Amino acid sequence: MSDDLQLPRAAQTFVTFVALLRANGFSVAPEQTTSFLAAIELLGPRSLEHIRRAGLATLAPPPERRATYDRLFDVHFRGADAIEQAEGEDDETVRLQEEGRGDDEPPFADEANESGLAAARAEALVERRFAQVPTSDPLRQLSREAARRLPRRRGHRRRRARSGPFADLRRTLRDSVRNDGEVLRLGRMRRRQRPRKILLLIDVSGSMKARTEENMRLGHALVQAAGNVEVFTFSTRLTRVTSALRLKRREQALNAASFLVSDWDGGTRIGDALQAFLAVPRFGGYARGAAVVIVSDGLERGDPTALRDAVAKLSRRAWRVSWLTPLATSPGFKPQTEALIAIQRFVDDLVDGGSTAAVVAHLLSLGTRRAA
Repeated sequence: MSDDLQLPRAAQTFVTFVALLRANGFSVAPEQTTSFLAAIELLGPRSLEHIRRAGLATLAPPPERRATYDRLFDVHFRGADAIEQAEGEDDETVRLQEEGRGDDEPPFADEANESGLAAARAEALVERRFAQVPTSDPLRQLSREAARRLPRRRGHRRRRARSGPFADLRRTLRDSVRNDGEVLRLGRMRRRQRPRKILLLIDVSGSMKARTEENMRLGHALVQAAGNVEVFTFSTRLTRVTSALRLKRREQALNAASFLVSDWDGGTRIGDALQAFLAVPRFGGYARGAAVVIVSDGLERGDPTALRDAVAKLSRRAWRVSWLTPLATSPGFKPQTEALIAIQRFVDDLVDGGSTAAVVAHLLSLGTRRAA
């Protein structure tokens, strides 16, 4: 091909944005891409908002996916500033930072907890980059079996069934008309089965840094496999990352999450984070009737009373509370830390969370369990 047919450098950013939309499930025809570029040329855009509106007019994203379109646009064109300047996101992040007197700067992550083996209370505000690695076998298993094995609940609507606790009078009367008014068989109904909500809380503190990347990839796979999932991270702050993990491409989703979360590898304030979660009514509603899964080592540096009270409240709202810790290396694990001892009687499961395979196996086993 000649150089005359190459795409101008100025247009490459807009074409790659269209490619990003396609990669995340948007249907964009070549004619729409041409119209998008023509609209930008005609507008002579003076701001990113002009480009956003040109995309809405020409690329025509479905109304129900407008939020995803806006998120992809911000991540593509605004990068790190997208999350900080997004409107309407103030209540998405509950900060637990202790402001102090302002005479000390927060330490860097490596200075605060270089080894990642000990719990710390100091806050470290850093960014994190996720390496691109192939999808592991446990994550493929989760995607393949989630619809069949994740926990379900009985819905309020009913469906026809061969046997069930409810009589299907409408069906019975219709059949009796065909049989000259005789009732030969009483129709039955039972409640429909619906997916149960899943709340995943991921510890991203310094003591869990060896597992952070794998746990975030698992969170993305779970959000993609099931529609009724909420994911939060906590360390010295509590952050909702569900919207970022809903992006279809894993690298794009983790990149968006990395901008949302500012306390990677920071201190450990599990009790404060869970108390903040319960203090926001909308967040606390996510736990009602849900399967709550907390992935954390439980190395709390704060007051274990706050952690105990928060887990007790969660257990009263949730269908089941599971605490997955890398410290539970054997089936007969007995907690040794003060925090895990304090919350043991409020959780239904205190099991191994030291590998992706173990976490996936536990998630898939929830469909066969009942609340204790």
